[in-house]
Amino acid sequence: MAAKIYTKTGDNGMTALFGGQRVLKSSLRVNTYGTIDELNAYFGLILSKVSTQELKNDFTKLNNLMFIAGSDVATPLDKENKMQIDRINSEDIILLEEKIDKYTGEMPILKNFILGGGTEVAALINISRTICRRVERLLVELNSKENLGKNIIKFFNRLSDYLFTAARYVNFISGVEETPWKGR
Repeated sequence: MAAKIYTKTGDNGMTALFGGQRVLKSSLRVNTYGTIDELNAYFGLILSKVSTQELKNDFTKLNNLMFIAGSDVATPLDKENKMQIDRINSEDIILLEEKIDKYTGEMPILKNFILGGGTEVAALINISRTICRRVERLLVELNSKENLGKNIIKFFNRLSDYLFTAARYVNFISGVEETPWKGR
């Protein structure tokens, strides 16, 4: 017999963190890793539409890193928690920085604020960037209440920079000019 997807253990509004602690589904921690899941869903949509192999590789890697990030946030660092999981690390941050530098080096220097848009893929990446910024804000709030470690906030800060750069890059390789913001 196949395993059932439903457990009924969350029917009362509680869920388990890695390590066993039960918390409300409305807790800041659950909201944070749920928003990471939302971001990852957009990465899946981007993957279904992106045309270059390099960007497909990037977003496949990001898909995987979002699972690591989600489990990182879902696993408290406290001493009682004996779970050993893969966490976001400095190499993940360096990977994003290298990609940002590579793509930025291929494009014209940014001299103005620019409006989002351009290709559909660039617009989807920009939506992802705003979700990423929401994750970052939630992480900062959660970190003010309990230690999340040194890498997770840095990673999402760098990820939003990567997403901004990737959206520009998609428009650049597609021949779509950036629209400078002109104010009123």
